[in-house]
Amino acid sequence: MIREPQTRISERALKAWKIHGIITAVVLILLGGSTIPLSIIFDWPIWINLISMAPALLLSYFSIWLWPRLKWNRWRYEVRETEIELQQGVIITKRTLVPMIRVQHVDTNQGPILKKYNLASVQISTAATVHEIPALDLAEAEELRYYIGKLTRTADEDV
Repeated sequence: MIREPQTRISERALKAWKIHGIITAVVLILLGGSTIPLSIIFDWPIWINLISMAPALLLSYFSIWLWPRLKWNRWRYEVRETEIELQQGVIITKRTLVPMIRVQHVDTNQGPILKKYNLASVQISTAATVHEIPALDLAEAEELRYYIGKLTRTADEDV
């Protein structure tokens, strides 16, 4: 039996992701509503406005209420002495193992929305790519950054 990673990201990530969804929704509604002035100028029928607004409203609902919860339910991680395991994805689940020996450096990142909710993301850099654990409590992110750095130094000494 394959065991999933057990550690979840902060539940406050839902609020931060909902704010991101609201920003996306505003852009979508503005784009969808851009047909309203055109329909007034060119005397188009009202159904054109309804057709252009329906996808914007549907995607807005999806990006604010549904997607953040689905994403939070699936995001998990676990840091072990020899590897970091990440699990993410709603439709397609992606599980990644990052060997400690491959970790080059670890950063914390905090944008304005994450900062408002006292959250930070941990970025784990390897030679090939950067892996991210999003929306952890700030203290937990700093502790995790330090802990992974310590494990990386230990893994380097073992080589």
